Amino acid sequence: MPLILCIETATKLCSVTLGRDGHILAHRDLESEKHVHAEKVNVFIEEVMREAGLALKELDAVAVGIGPGSYTGLRIGTSAAKGLCYALNIPIIGIGTLDTLVASAERSGAELSGHLWPMVDARRMEVFTRRVSADGDQHMTATPVVLDAEWIAVHTPATVFGDGADKAVALWGNAPGMVHVPGIRPIAAAMIPLAEKRFKAGDFDDLAYLVPDYGKAANVTQPRKRPTA
Repeated sequence: MPLILCIETATKLCSVTLGRDGHILAHRDLESEKHVHAEKVNVFIEEVMREAGLALKELDAVAVGIGPGSYTGLRIGTSAAKGLCYALNIPIIGIGTLDTLVASAERSGAELSGHLWPMVDARRMEVFTRRVSADGDQHMTATPVVLDAEWIAVHTPATVFGDGADKAVALWGNAPGMVHVPGIRPIAAAMIPLAEKRFKAGDFDDLAYLVPDYGKAANVTQPRKRPTA
């Protein structure tokens, strides 16, 4: 079975897992308001390899979360994964963060019913989400939506989870039929079965052309011009 390194950095969680044959050999997970991805992702990679007693050259593939989510976090995670795959001449597997979020919810043992709405925070009351049936069928592409009473009225009943859902606790509390499962994050450990399935099928991404799905354009502002003397 393949030895796969999984990296997920689309949210405030920096998550790295090493797995083989459905088993987690080592993992590191750290959620922080300070967005520690640049500081921690390569450290975590080194730590999981050392804990498992394996060398990078033994990797068969690297799987990386491709969003939607944080522009900076996704660039850092994708860059780390691409660098490893290029140096080791191994395939890269891009996995949607909402797919990992659903797998994380299933892995948590939480009771999931009806339509599932995995949600990644997109700031303010906006989230990246898409509808997934309880049987895993996906019914739409990921889009940014604003959470409000009107959205709830259209989509009840459903189960919601992820950091995007956690910020809207007040909304769910006033919405009979909406089940909110708190604390679910897209952990890299949940990527293992998804990545192994892709590996077995030979379903790899193009190393040169794989890019993250940021969900929407980056919020880039121009610096103010200094007044001339």
